[in-house]
Amino acid sequence: MSILFIFLGLVLLVVGGEFLVRASVGLSFKLKLSKMVIGLTVVSFATSAPELLVSIQAALNGFSDIALGNVIGSNIANIGLVLGITAIIAPLAIDRDFYKFNWPVMMLLSVVLYFVLKSGNEITFWEGIGLLALLFVYLYLLIHRARKMTKTHPVDDGVDDGLSKASNFKIVIWLLIGGVALYGGSEFLVTGAVDLATTMGISERVIAVTMIAIGTSVPELAASVIAALKKEKAISLGNLIGSNIFNIASVLGITAIIQPIAVKSQEVLTNDIWWMLGFAAILIPMAFLPRKFEIGRIKGVIIVAAYCIFISLAFLGD
Repeated sequence: MSILFIFLGLVLLVVGGEFLVRASVGLSFKLKLSKMVIGLTVVSFATSAPELLVSIQAALNGFSDIALGNVIGSNIANIGLVLGITAIIAPLAIDRDFYKFNWPVMMLLSVVLYFVLKSGNEITFWEGIGLLALLFVYLYLLIHRARKMTKTHPVDDGVDDGLSKASNFKIVIWLLIGGVALYGGSEFLVTGAVDLATTMGISERVIAVTMIAIGTSVPELAASVIAALKKEKAISLGNLIGSNIFNIASVLGITAIIQPIAVKSQEVLTNDIWWMLGFAAILIPMAFLPRKFEIGRIKGVIIVAAYCIFISLAFLGD
């Protein structure tokens, strides 16, 4: 039953996330927001909704390891699995914005998260406020930089124009479907994960950092692989980096404001977060050595192999 619950939970999260993105974009057009702002902020928030609902549900039910493991594991999966597989299919081009802005912000937030957790073994209400404040600073700088860039180079913002014609009724229905599916999916996923961990004698932390994390990263993986196979447009490394930034600042920030997140397993600090920092840090040498501004197939294979080692060690070390 626990496997069925996990499967149902993941399906509902994917469906709910898709409807929420549609509704959010449609509503943003009604509010006369520019496509650029929608692409950089609204879509990013909506695609982080599965992680957010799972973390809030887990924290409220007293499973802090799942709330933390979900975010840390998702950030590892976004690089080790999503970026790695995408690079194997089609080499990833790296733009200046990656190493001058997005990567430093992701690295800074990752280090901030480590020190926040280490200092008091929890993310408190006020630390949650601080993480959200950092997110708003990042969004302000992101929009400011994008506006300057679009004056010289038109940017593909990846926003579906067709959603601007969506009726108010459709938007409300999409919001309802998205909200109910996300809530139900998070309930099923957390319940199934806890049951599976108990039955197999595996810690909730390991289930969260592996299975749940991969599950909540499935939408990013599907979108990236489809884009790579179709060769429609350059796959933006910035999207994955942005997802990691949102996971730390918005998912953990909002969750901690609702319910402080305690570190129950010390392995989060002694193992998991170091893997997250390692996967984030390795992107800079990968971007420049030996071939500059590209993450190709060989580098992709190395990243995926490292991710497989992480997953193996997570289960073996439990």
